[in-house]
Amino acid sequence: MKILYGVVGEGLGHAMRSRVVLEHLIGAGHEVQVMASGRAVDFLSKRFSGVHQIHGYHMILEENRVRRAKTLWSNVTGGLTGTPKNIAAYFDLVDDFRAEAVISDFESWTWLYAKNHRLPVISIDNMQVINRCTLDPRVIEGHEAEFALTKAFVKAKLPFCHKYLITTFFRPPVRKPRTSLHAPILRPEILAAKPTRGEHLLVYQTGGGDEVLIDALKATGIECRVYGVRRDIDGDVRDGNLVYRPIGEKGFIDDLASCRGVIASAGFTLMGEAVYLRKPMLAVPLARQFEQLLNARYLDLLGYGAWAPSLDDPRVIADFVRELPRYEATLAGYTQDGNRALLAELDETLDRAAAGVIDEGEEED
Repeated sequence: MKILYGVVGEGLGHAMRSRVVLEHLIGAGHEVQVMASGRAVDFLSKRFSGVHQIHGYHMILEENRVRRAKTLWSNVTGGLTGTPKNIAAYFDLVDDFRAEAVISDFESWTWLYAKNHRLPVISIDNMQVINRCTLDPRVIEGHEAEFALTKAFVKAKLPFCHKYLITTFFRPPVRKPRTSLHAPILRPEILAAKPTRGEHLLVYQTGGGDEVLIDALKATGIECRVYGVRRDIDGDVRDGNLVYRPIGEKGFIDDLASCRGVIASAGFTLMGEAVYLRKPMLAVPLARQFEQLLNARYLDLLGYGAWAPSLDDPRVIADFVRELPRYEATLAGYTQDGNRALLAELDETLDRAAAGVIDEGEEED
């Protein structure tokens, strides 16, 4: 089957899970062309042929928060040149590939291609949980307006898909048809990792080295392997119980698999990997990013870790460390059968699409 696959380029989480699905599709004999934006292009191009670059929207982050005005201006000015390129790539694809089905990881141009050519379109992402499930009121409390805005955006992004495969480590009730929930998609390196109980904390901080954070980490007396703070190093740099490390996939995964706990933002990919490896996490969501707040609050509700709006108070890390045994006990009950359930559901959906028995249905409120 000829499949057009769209990958949004905001962060690398979408690209990393799309890599897993693409390897499965190609291994099953499907012919796949990929449309991707941002950092996803480089990531996927190193692993697959047939990856096309397309303009995508992005966020500007400063001081651990989304800068809305700068984000809006950057996307508007970028769209002036990016949109014509999207249109050109779109029509080139129409002429050269003739897709039979579309899979979209929160990417709009491939969805548009499907709708314009009356093709089955399948959504695979974690964002649709905001629109297609009934969320616990406790994760929304105090952020009702932000939730409503995010829900409206997610609903408008990919409406009327024939199937929504949602990846999630929490399981809110599904409220819309053509929707199924699946465990997070894990890259092969995570599935191959053997979790052990080490004594260090893994810290991933992309916003730079805040003095309060550094002091709080030092006060734990626990070895903290810190990624993202020192971008100027190519080897380990020790400062007391802190070990600054350069970002590298193998070293990071090894430290993740052997740590006692994780301190990071509330991005879905790392959180899903931590839960799978049964590692407690202290999640600090980016300000003005409701999806990360959602992840962090559900993590806390499930007892898999804790969340905090910031690390300005050194007691936050101290409390997290003290509660590690409780989080470990709760995580001991988490199980996941790799990626098998989602990939099997995807295969069945594609088989139905090829047979012409997949329905679009109506889009409910």
